[in-house]
Amino acid sequence: QVQLVESGGGLVQAGDSLRLSCAASGRTFNRYAMGWFRQAPGKEREFVGVISWSGGSPYYKDSVKGRFTISRDNAKNTVYLQVTNLKPEDTAVYYCAADEGGDGSFESWGQGTQVTVSS
Repeated sequence: QVQLVESGGGLVQAGDSLRLSCAASGRTFNRYAMGWFRQAPGKEREFVGVISWSGGSPYYKDSVKGRFTISRDNAKNTVYLQVTNLKPEDTAVYYCAADEGGDGSFESWGQGTQVTVSS
């Protein structure tokens, strides 16, 4: 089992940028894909993007394409979500998750980091 801890969130203005980090520990030797999700109050958790173990095949939710970029540094056991041109509607708790089984599901989740975008 892998443990995940997100960081890097905060209060920013519309148009600002942030880089969120997801640090993994424990069972980190698996070649699992890593995903980012977010959840706003009163809304269901939604998919943001995913990256393969190798860093290839990134895939993003349509509404964030061109603004959000996922990367990973396996030597540091860390996955990143670079967000640019933030909008108030991006306000949410952002979570990272690991697909440990390689089956498209995400078994391990972090506790999230809050991103608040003011207008």
